[in-house]
Amino acid sequence: MLWIDVKPRTLLAWSAAGLALVAASAFTGHRLAWRSGLASLQQQAQHRLELVTTGLDAQLARFDYLPSLLETTPQVLQLLRAPGDEGLRRDVSATLRGINATAGADMLYVIGRDGVVLAAGDAGQPGSPLGLDLSFRPYVRDALAQRRGRFFGVGVSSGKPGYYLSFALAPKPGFEAPPPQPLGVATVKVSLEATEQAWRKLPGQVLALDEHGVVILGTREDWKYRPLQPLPPAVLQETARTRSYGGAPLQPLDWRVRETLPDTGGRLLTLQGRRYLATERLLQRTPWRLVVLDDLAPLQAEARRMALTGALAGLLLPLLAFAWLQRRRVLVQQRASRVALQMAYDSLEARVVERTAELRAAQNELVHAGKMALLGRMSAGMVHELNQPLAAMRTLADNACVLLQHGRTKDVEGNLQRIARLVDRLGALTQRLKTFAHKSQLPAAPVALQPVVGNAQFLLSRRLREAGVEFSVDIDPPGLQVLADEARMEQVLVNLMANAVDAMESRAEPPDVAPPRQLNVRARADGANARIEVEDSGPGIREDILARLFEPFVTSKPAGQGLGLGLMISAHIARESGGTLQAENRPEGGARFIFTLPLARAEGAAAASSSPDLPVSDHHAS
Repeated sequence: MLWIDVKPRTLLAWSAAGLALVAASAFTGHRLAWRSGLASLQQQAQHRLELVTTGLDAQLARFDYLPSLLETTPQVLQLLRAPGDEGLRRDVSATLRGINATAGADMLYVIGRDGVVLAAGDAGQPGSPLGLDLSFRPYVRDALAQRRGRFFGVGVSSGKPGYYLSFALAPKPGFEAPPPQPLGVATVKVSLEATEQAWRKLPGQVLALDEHGVVILGTREDWKYRPLQPLPPAVLQETARTRSYGGAPLQPLDWRVRETLPDTGGRLLTLQGRRYLATERLLQRTPWRLVVLDDLAPLQAEARRMALTGALAGLLLPLLAFAWLQRRRVLVQQRASRVALQMAYDSLEARVVERTAELRAAQNELVHAGKMALLGRMSAGMVHELNQPLAAMRTLADNACVLLQHGRTKDVEGNLQRIARLVDRLGALTQRLKTFAHKSQLPAAPVALQPVVGNAQFLLSRRLREAGVEFSVDIDPPGLQVLADEARMEQVLVNLMANAVDAMESRAEPPDVAPPRQLNVRARADGANARIEVEDSGPGIREDILARLFEPFVTSKPAGQGLGLGLMISAHIARESGGTLQAENRPEGGARFIFTLPLARAEGAAAASSSPDLPVSDHHAS
């Protein structure tokens, strides 16, 4: 194999150079992306700021003329000279209502020199300022002193914010006469709610700050009436006296300027835990500032992506060089690996063939072991069945000797005939045990169900009798045949029937309370399969075991009475035979095992039904 030898000092120098290249590439990518993105963001912000500034200036200038218009209305000046005239008050309020309906302002009203509202366009409506003393409002004082006033604040009676424009109303002066004193103030209230709604459709956040740095308009309701910095005590006293912000607590925002950009004057700041680019501009008609905020999180993410891209680009060159050097080594290794892989494949294929044969042998041994274990459980009953005929044969043989001594040959012949019948009985019994214990590996063949069920009953006859089990069989049609190995099929049935007897014997109810012990075997054709059901009247299968019933070593029997392999082996036999084995609990109590096998063609059904095996009993086992 070809190895590239590099000295440790050289490798360290290469590594340091590579890291420096990666760091430089990442830094360059981040800076380029940040500066480019910030320039684009500022350009967009300037355009958006121009748009909102022009719109707000136009909205405020739209009603600049309206208060002074009332100076040309004689009724208004008459009301200011006679504020107690109720009829004149109603006429002026109606006139204000008509003018305001045409102009589209939020409210229009006239204030006397003492600051009391004498007439209003919304007189008679909830929230009307008619009759209120507004002398504490700055726009009233400014108009009386300087002819005009401007003010933003929350309405005293309505609770709604607005922009107030005021104009001092006075009679026209005579020729070369000094200016007369104002008789009162005309005021128009402009609602800026529609302007705020239009701002919310734009990207980013928009704020309007008054001369105290308090947010009076904005796209975020939770930022309104909050200053950027804590207000001085004198300002707090003044705003409390004029009720500029209603009852707002004036809690300062978390506004922290991090950097001021030299070219555009934009500022990078943190507001309420998030980073923004702030671009601002003064309005022409008010001392307000408009601020456009753009969230920097997308730009930061883009800069990080570009840094990562730069780092990857910095890694690419060393990696390409390293890849070229390694390719020569890899090509040599690939050739050696292909040879080794082929050798391993050939060895593995041989092992697979060997292990497959071993597994098949182990599988047959396991099935046979399960059969022999079940055969051992039946041995006690079989011994009893063998002892009875043997004892009878011994007695008949002894009697035959005595009868021969007395010359009663006719009776001796009868005894010998009885002994022959007992021998036939013993032969039938041992033949069934031999067949059941046989390690069968024959291919599937047509098998009649009735003889197989009868043989399984015969092998379990003593257990059925001693347990008091009523056994019944219902096979329809009687000559029903399946494709299976007869010995393995018989093993499954014996195992299911023996388990059913064990379950019924495990019930703890007294005999007068417990239901009768019944074991039913039914078989029907179901499409292309035969459906064989084995039902018992036992306690049923526990829910925690039912889902794992056919797994190895799963059993509900006490320790020492079963390994939990019988049902696993039975399910395996069913699958190998092309069928299935399932279990369920019966609604009326007890368990039901459903054993399906492929149906065989009906040829030979009559011959199978006349088999010389013992017939199946459908009464109480005896």
